[in-house]
Amino acid sequence: MSNLPILSLVTFLPLIGALAILIIKGEKKVVARNARATALWTSLITFGLSLMLWTGFDRTSAGFQFIEKHLWIENLGIGYHMGVDGISVLFVLLSTLLTPICILASWDAIKSRVKEYMIAFLVLETLMVGMFCALDFVLFYIFFEGVLIPMFLIIGVWGGQRRVYAAFKFFLYTLTGSVLMLLAILAVYLQAETTDIPTLLDFSFPANIQNWLWLAFFASFAVKVPMWPVHTWLPDAHVEAPTAGSVILAGVLLKMGAYGFLRFSVPMLPVASEFFTPLVFGLSIIAVIYTSLVALVQLDMKKLIAYSSVAHMGFVTLGIFTFNQQGVTGAIFQ
Repeated sequence: MSNLPILSLVTFLPLIGALAILIIKGEKKVVARNARATALWTSLITFGLSLMLWTGFDRTSAGFQFIEKHLWIENLGIGYHMGVDGISVLFVLLSTLLTPICILASWDAIKSRVKEYMIAFLVLETLMVGMFCALDFVLFYIFFEGVLIPMFLIIGVWGGQRRVYAAFKFFLYTLTGSVLMLLAILAVYLQAETTDIPTLLDFSFPANIQNWLWLAFFASFAVKVPMWPVHTWLPDAHVEAPTAGSVILAGVLLKMGAYGFLRFSVPMLPVASEFFTPLVFGLSIIAVIYTSLVALVQLDMKKLIAYSSVAHMGFVTLGIFTFNQQGVTGAIFQ
């Protein structure tokens, strides 16, 4: 398996499945049946490959494994760099496990535009897995932001009565925070002259710059988590999204923000992370208490899950910023 580009296979196999669904022709019922079957088998094969990734992973090593590296934009030193460590391999497994479950959950629930729905879900899987495997900042940002597009369509096309409002609110909240992260990535590149994540993790940024970079990343990751008070897009998105969309939202997309803190904010900007720990603790404690109380009075099950998810992620951010083994391990497995 050492010569097999398994990360590329796990990442882009769903995209190949989406292209296969795209060319399916025929009567509406036949197209819908074939689209469902193609999406399910593609996601199951992808999950099987991720199990191979999991079983072949060396648990005694803390470094990145299954490395794939090819120069992409030579003048800028930007490359296609993929790899997983003990943190990201768990998220890859989670993403590939939930996708076939979501497709099965949508089997009878989605009756209109089935072909397009299955394409959106497979593209979403590619972007989620790619984001967790990316070891180049530019590549990471493409995957990180690309997730917004299929999720926007899943909520906006196949959602409930207020789906358009919820979809635009989700899109605008997350995009606004990510603009600041793009500026932070540009600043990181100008400072370190590379976008290679393993190199940047060993780079020592000046303390005064760390604070500004940390705040820019925080603006993006806090919305994705979401942390209080930028959590208000989640109840609307949860309620209006189809059931499978809600599963992906709670199961994977909320974890993207926590992954960002674990991968970038804490190891790359340690001085700023320590400085802003009281801020994170304060917002997390408010989220745990306030949104738990709000969840208690909800009559809509999806809204209850949305508010309890904010409280749950409050515990995750608390764990990450304890800076000890128990806290970080608990945050990962939460």
